[in-house]
Amino acid sequence: MLGIRLIPCLDVANGRVVKGTNFINLKDAGNPIEVARQYYLDGADEIVFLDITATHERRNTTIDLVRRTAEKVFIPLTVGGGIKTVEDIRNLLNAGADKVSLNSSAVKDPEFVKKASNKFGIQCIVVAVDAKRVKKNRWNVFIHGGRIDTGIDAIVWSKKIMELGAGEILLTSMDKDGTRDGYDLELLEAVSGSVKIPVVASGGAGKMEHFYQACESGASAILVASLFHYKELTIKGVKNYLRSKNIFVRTINEKV
Repeated sequence: MLGIRLIPCLDVANGRVVKGTNFINLKDAGNPIEVARQYYLDGADEIVFLDITATHERRNTTIDLVRRTAEKVFIPLTVGGGIKTVEDIRNLLNAGADKVSLNSSAVKDPEFVKKASNKFGIQCIVVAVDAKRVKKNRWNVFIHGGRIDTGIDAIVWSKKIMELGAGEILLTSMDKDGTRDGYDLELLEAVSGSVKIPVVASGGAGKMEHFYQACESGASAILVASLFHYKELTIKGVKNYLRSKNIFVRTINEKV
């Protein structure tokens, strides 16, 4: 049995870690290399590095920043933002990324997921699903950093990307992002119950109980940003809390 993973998320814009609410009102949260290094030392299981303006600005993820981050972090690193071609993926993996996260490019060309998975292996391909509730039991997929509503049902899309070869789904509730009101458990249950690949819960962590609720709702991993960025909770503290609730968590990177 694989343990629950705790994954700090570094949303990066203009070379800095930022954090906002509902994908807007971004605030500076530090140097991404320094922040990633500290999370590694603190016992993070993985790190997600998202260049959140790359697609909107029609540019590639900053390779040099990925390379310098990978030199300081010795746990799996997932990188996303502006990835459009197989060559983009190859360059990121060569720069030190372990996985890539596809979002807008996957929606625009679903066969790209299949092509990428066939080329680099299912373990390398994460598809990010930014979902927003549009009515009861219906969430739509948004792209371009949450700016464009595709009209695609998030549950249907999650099943499709699994079939195309995604190895993992990074599921972000746009409604809950940065609110600290807890994860969208209905969305998480709906997606995790519809696929047979790991689902990473993102958007809404505000207190310890929210982590437990996400685990109980089907999350294989939990993504966290502001709570860790501003040191309101620690990775060790959350892991110990989950253990107290009989949740099996990863221990591979914990320092003795």
